[in-house]
Amino acid sequence: MLTCSELGLGHVSRIVLLGKKLEKEGFELFFYSGGIAYEVLKKEFRNVYYCTPVSWYENERGIILSASILNIILPLPLFDNGFRLKLPSGIETVYRYYDLRRNILKINPRAIISDGDLHALRLAERWGYPSVYITNLIRPSYDFPKLLLPGERLTERYVRNCSKIIIPDNPMPYTICEYNLGNLNHVGIRDKVEYVGSFMDLSPIEGEEKHIFASISGPLGTKAKLIKTVVPVLSDLKTKSIVSLGHPKEEFSIVLKNCTIHSWLPPQQRQNIVANAKIVIFSGGHTTCFETIKYMKPSICIPTQPEQKANALKLQELGCSLIAENKKQLKSAIKQIEDNYDSYKRNLERINRISRRFNGVERTIKVIKKIVEASA
Repeated sequence: MLTCSELGLGHVSRIVLLGKKLEKEGFELFFYSGGIAYEVLKKEFRNVYYCTPVSWYENERGIILSASILNIILPLPLFDNGFRLKLPSGIETVYRYYDLRRNILKINPRAIISDGDLHALRLAERWGYPSVYITNLIRPSYDFPKLLLPGERLTERYVRNCSKIIIPDNPMPYTICEYNLGNLNHVGIRDKVEYVGSFMDLSPIEGEEKHIFASISGPLGTKAKLIKTVVPVLSDLKTKSIVSLGHPKEEFSIVLKNCTIHSWLPPQQRQNIVANAKIVIFSGGHTTCFETIKYMKPSICIPTQPEQKANALKLQELGCSLIAENKKQLKSAIKQIEDNYDSYKRNLERINRISRRFNGVERTIKVIKKIVEASA
């Protein structure tokens, strides 16, 4: 049984890769998720089940922490494509758990594989199934709201009780998500953790350096915030730029001066655009961090949440990226990278060589097979 969070598409992309490999190994698979992740899984596999998404409260300004805390127990109004009430995230959590549990005895899985979905770990503990947790976020140590610490510590019990924890990242000191993991000894999971490397094929692809590419991703509020920061800056540049808004259900293109805005880019077209980019602008998601490493592109991160900011800080420390949080900083970051371009490229080439030593998918499959064999 494989389940993943729908907060960002990095979780489902890893589950798809694992699912394809496990199918070839002859395993019968059952998939669970919600939102866009559910739609992605439906296109790729049989035995795909919907479960209630659990989300932060956000609007066009991005995630709102105070409202998200209130929304744990209170419904709050949302204005996105009309008026609606967002269920309390506490209720969403209960619904999701029971959605996951609905067919558990009929499926009777040999193991539960979860990518970022703590509800599945609770299910595994309750029903006595071995579990593998794939994550790049355990105990954030950078800019994490203190009001959320009690909830974080509560959920860590499920992480501690799972069979194995897979970090789809490089080993230290080149771990991009380092500041999102925290002190693993303090969490009490050091002996269960394995750094397997990225799930992405990191074979370098050389391209031209013709334009700036901005990838807009995340939920509706996050996207709105990024668009308001990125598009005005890029449309005023002399350099050609391309923006993807990450709306797979829509199809349109708009040209604003030297900036071309696409609602959605198919995977192959996106790869070509990234390969031929001079600079990549994104929010700091873990999967896209490794995309910039694969194509060895200097980047600018505009984080909209603490997890992304922590990834961005590590990339910045490795000399591969800069952080910008508003239009002024974005303009400055573009100029700084252009002025020191060769230095950023050398740093990225070094990190790419290190990252290519690891094959995250193959190593994770070995872990899963070992756990399944042990449970036979």
